[in-house]
Amino acid sequence: MPHRAEFAVSHTSKSAPKFLLLSLAITVAVAGCQRDAAPATDAAAPAATPAFTLDESSLPGVNSFKASDFDANGNACTDFGAYVNGTWLAANPVPGDRTSWGAFEMLDERSQAIQRQLADQAAAVEGATGVNKIVGDIWATGLDAESINAQGIAPLESELAAIAALDSPQKIADYLRTSAAKGQFTVFGFGPEADFMDSSMNIAYAFQGGLGLPDRTYYFDADKKDKLEAYQAHVAKVLELSGVPAAEAAAQAADVLAFETRLAKVSKSSEEMSRDVGLFYNPVSPADADALAPNFPWTAFFESQGLEVPEKFSLAIPDFHAEVSTMVADVAPADWQSYLRFHAVDGAAPYLADAFAEEHFNFYSRELRGQKEMKERGKRVLETIGSQTGEALGQMYVDVAFSPESKERMETLVANLSEALKVRIQDLDWMSDETKARAMEKWASFTPKIGYPDKWRDWAGLETSRDSYIGNVLAANEFNYKWNLAKVGKPVDKTEWAMPPQMVNAYYNPLQNEIVFPAAILQPPFFDAEADDPLNYGGIGAVIGHEMTHGYDDQGSRFDASGKFQNWWTEADAAGFLGRTDKLVAQFNGYEAAPGLQVNGKLTLGENIADLGGLATAYDAMKKATEGSEDPMLEGLSRDQRFFANWATVWRRNFTDEELKVRIATDPHAPANFRAIGAPSNLPAFAAAFQCAPGDAMVREGETQVVIW
Repeated sequence: MPHRAEFAVSHTSKSAPKFLLLSLAITVAVAGCQRDAAPATDAAAPAATPAFTLDESSLPGVNSFKASDFDANGNACTDFGAYVNGTWLAANPVPGDRTSWGAFEMLDERSQAIQRQLADQAAAVEGATGVNKIVGDIWATGLDAESINAQGIAPLESELAAIAALDSPQKIADYLRTSAAKGQFTVFGFGPEADFMDSSMNIAYAFQGGLGLPDRTYYFDADKKDKLEAYQAHVAKVLELSGVPAAEAAAQAADVLAFETRLAKVSKSSEEMSRDVGLFYNPVSPADADALAPNFPWTAFFESQGLEVPEKFSLAIPDFHAEVSTMVADVAPADWQSYLRFHAVDGAAPYLADAFAEEHFNFYSRELRGQKEMKERGKRVLETIGSQTGEALGQMYVDVAFSPESKERMETLVANLSEALKVRIQDLDWMSDETKARAMEKWASFTPKIGYPDKWRDWAGLETSRDSYIGNVLAANEFNYKWNLAKVGKPVDKTEWAMPPQMVNAYYNPLQNEIVFPAAILQPPFFDAEADDPLNYGGIGAVIGHEMTHGYDDQGSRFDASGKFQNWWTEADAAGFLGRTDKLVAQFNGYEAAPGLQVNGKLTLGENIADLGGLATAYDAMKKATEGSEDPMLEGLSRDQRFFANWATVWRRNFTDEELKVRIATDPHAPANFRAIGAPSNLPAFAAAFQCAPGDAMVREGETQVVIW
């Protein structure tokens, strides 16, 4: 749920408000990865260029479940995560070009290796058209370090000149509108999303933005003061690289920090945004918005974007937008120039000469997250393709990397998990029949999407070339923004995907009541067509259950079967639900990620509810699928033991110290080692499987046991 846009470029990270994606692993920036509003090609099966091939022998391996990985000196009933993963974690430190390393990252490496082969082939196609040309052009120009370095900051000269000319409130407001029309958002975000009260129609949403640090708390918390100081030094360095003399750059950096601190004071934190989805929805008329923000009138903004002025739109976090309007008038134009110049250069830095890209890495990756080495250029370019034209490359990816058999097996698993969830809801003893009937309505309307879209996005109109890397990036960004903008006031296209097939993740969208599983996650340890049921149900089965349970977590449960944002609970049932979720908050508040660094049970509540419900549902489905057959006791382990062990295998993950701190402050997912133990410790089936006794750390009972769905 809200963004986790790791090193996303400011030009793109605020323009598409997919803030309602409730994901399995991390919620990622998806600007440029959605589908086109223009007519698309039907695709009962993937339809990329048949000539593309895949050399599987060169691909990195996957992180499959192995009983030999267990820690022989560990105890499943004391710390199940350490018991299953301790040996592996000790032998697999975080690589220098990563900030975390585990099952997700290994699959991402494999996905990138496939994408690299496809990008190479696309770039070599003579006279390429369509997605082949788009992918090939971005790939070729992104790899051309010599040309990128020769261009220096020249590609931004016209933008910086426009910023330097801002000498009045009117010109500042005009610039914000003009840059927005190119999909470049600095101070706030804007884009379409389904109306909370009518999820069949898209409306416009405006929401907070403007901060260069991960969360508003970085501007005020004493324990983050070192990061704030490092950020100010980074701002000065970027301004200096852009041509501002060193002494002047240092003074301007202080002004930028003061500017952002003022925005931070009226911004909501990650915890607040994660735990109150209603903050995103504040429907107002443009006239009312104009009255709230007279120095940045929204009527004029809609007109500047080529949109018909609507009857209503969502002005989320109104105090934030009121403050932006005030700042347009009372912040000195010179300070606006410093702020906008910094963000224009900083946002473009990954696509500019090495000095800019390296400074961007030094702060956002090395300083903030503890990454030791910059990723090699090819990986960085693939990330650009994924963020800007992800579905174009995804169309090629599934043609070589995802079999029809895998999709069929997944469809069976989804059906089995759905039936298991139905039974769990029907058997709830704490929910009234009235609320239970509404919960069943929602269950009946779940829409699963597996592997890849049923139709591919049409990229007609996106012009790319072999002339300029940043030119291609900016062209794609503007194209995506205008494509997104065309949705405002139009019916929702329910065939759209918010993640490309090559992304290792999964998500639930409460507005459409859909669960989505991109092809890249459908590999070991999550899913293996050759594996036995316990492993697949403990892996992808629990993922399926997780995404389904998001429909009933503390935020997803605020949307009904049609995706409408309305209460469907009786007062007594809502109170009972809150009492149960409070116990889960307390459980995770009790976990210490590092000395003095506690997990935030409230921030992570939605994902923890989904883990608990998903794992319990998957266990029921596994028992149903295997009933009546003898337990084969593979590798000396029972079915139940293999089921829970593969759940823990999914969550084996090392973090750098700095990455862990950022996640604790901003990520709605608890660190992986606590996900490995949090849900199982509440399930009697786990204790029975490993003969754990009352009083063991992995056995929660009585008032400490959490039972929800």
